[in-house]
Amino acid sequence: MDLEQRLRSLGLGVPELLLPGAEVDPVKWAVIACDQYTQDREYWERLDAAAGAAPSTLRLIYPEVYLRDPRRTERIKAIHRCMEDYLRDGVFAPPRRALVYLERATPWRPLRRGLVLAVDLECYDWSPEARPLIRSTEGTVQERLPPRMEIRRGAALESPHIILLIDDEEDALLPALGRMAGPPLYDTALEPSAGRVAGWALGEDAWETLASGLERLSLRARTRYGVSGGDPFLFAVGDGNHSLATAKAVWEEYKAAHAGEGIEDHPARWALVELENLYDPGIAFEPIHRVLSGPLPPGEMLNLLKERLRRELPGFSARPVSGPAELSRLLGDAGAEGSRLGFIAGGEALLTETSRGGLATGYLQPLLDAFIAEAGVPLEIDYIHGEEELLRLAGGALGILLPPIRKAGLFETVARSGPLPRKSFSMGEAPEKRFYFECRRLFAG
Repeated sequence: MDLEQRLRSLGLGVPELLLPGAEVDPVKWAVIACDQYTQDREYWERLDAAAGAAPSTLRLIYPEVYLRDPRRTERIKAIHRCMEDYLRDGVFAPPRRALVYLERATPWRPLRRGLVLAVDLECYDWSPEARPLIRSTEGTVQERLPPRMEIRRGAALESPHIILLIDDEEDALLPALGRMAGPPLYDTALEPSAGRVAGWALGEDAWETLASGLERLSLRARTRYGVSGGDPFLFAVGDGNHSLATAKAVWEEYKAAHAGEGIEDHPARWALVELENLYDPGIAFEPIHRVLSGPLPPGEMLNLLKERLRRELPGFSARPVSGPAELSRLLGDAGAEGSRLGFIAGGEALLTETSRGGLATGYLQPLLDAFIAEAGVPLEIDYIHGEEELLRLAGGALGILLPPIRKAGLFETVARSGPLPRKSFSMGEAPEKRFYFECRRLFAG
């Protein structure tokens, strides 16, 4: 079996990448993942003003803060036109078939390693009962896929914010690839105040190291949390769960519409991702907080929800604390038994505890879904990255602060029980998210 066949047996491919040309300002080109700052239009308006007429991946993505706008169709058409324009007008350097090793620095952590490559969507299935090579770590909300499919369907380009994780406890593979890198392809600051990123192309000697390392992890996976036959659990979706599910849905749709036409290796079968190691010191798991808003005052929502929690959770208790800082400290002190939640409504901060163990989102999300469905008034829930952003929004809404997430055991938990409840964790703070840089051709014009 040759090297590329070995990679393909692991669900991987070497993509033909498009990087911005030398005349493109990389700071304006690189833009944060579209699913960030979904309650902060000013953030995206500032990015738009800063990019101006310069080439930018901002023109190639659909910030999800705008998903409910009435002009969605027009915005998607403009994105697709811009992709064609960039391809036609020489914005990109000549295509380069390569894997790209990445090093990212953020205001919180000095180094996080990654690897840009392509994954075979035939090796991925987001349904809870599926046990493929690439598995979802969180529940997928099918209703969120159609608008995202509109964006990907027929798009000339893709650029990833999907992050897949490997379970490399020794943290050996990605550092080894980094030692094989030559001169950087790019090295740029990220704005606003999100650190830096640099990328290096890896040659075939590094491909061999990657294949051998993943083959070892695959063998270990079969004994630790895999199966006696079929696919081991090699990759977990760390970020961009709905983006990868969208790519899968579009591929299945395209495959069905073109059956028998020899499209088995069409670019849509593949998705561009960044591979990272779960145990990389630069990766910290953060909870994804919740905000409830609607016509009910925050204090009234809190009282109603508190009574529901009291009825449905064993050993439930609630007590006021001095403020958000004290709430955050107490959430971090939770022991192995039971779990805690924090609530912020106006000037009130409330700590709740229950003897029910496991991940807090395991019981919270179903309770919130039922609470919203039965409220009798239109309530909305949003998922918030970072305590600071939650506190900003909680002034006129009910903020729900979740406890810290521990990443050890993630693969075992998902292998045993399937995906976690949706929006259970985030990898780092919002500014630490992946920035778009590399592109790949997807659908021909």
